[in-house]
Amino acid sequence: MREYDLNKLMDNSDFIDEKLNNFLLDNTLKKQPVDKEEIKGHLQKANHNLRFVAENIKLDFSDWAITGCYYASYHAALALIMSKGYSSKNHLATLCVLIKEFYENGLDRKDIEIISTFLDYKDILFYVESKEKRESATYSTNLLFNKKDVEQLRIKAVLFISKIKEILE
Repeated sequence: MREYDLNKLMDNSDFIDEKLNNFLLDNTLKKQPVDKEEIKGHLQKANHNLRFVAENIKLDFSDWAITGCYYASYHAALALIMSKGYSSKNHLATLCVLIKEFYENGLDRKDIEIISTFLDYKDILFYVESKEKRESATYSTNLLFNKKDVEQLRIKAVLFISKIKEILE
């Protein structure tokens, strides 16, 4: 997600409300009773994916480590929105709920920016490959990425998931 679009979401509550209403109308986002078992399951899956990331870094499968960071963060985000009675089938819908329900109420701007990066798979790969190049990394044939960048991404995922766990406690 481009920084301009993210800022528009974060700075315009009417725009967020409009997006959420559209997601609810087309069933991309659903309002439901809070399900503590589902929250627990998403957090377990996030932890499982973090272990997967650590092992893949050791094995030098950095592309899979990046994918694992993405899924770990996304499952943590799904746990967090479920705590407000939402389930989502869409990354932007998830991001909108996070902004609406948690921005400046547990999550700060930097947290939202991190999850925004994690929620768009192309942006993760783009971030790791090159901050200047605008190409679709989804179809990239690169197998190896800078280990330092992958490790920084892993640390950001760990910190984000830890913060979500704190919010949920």
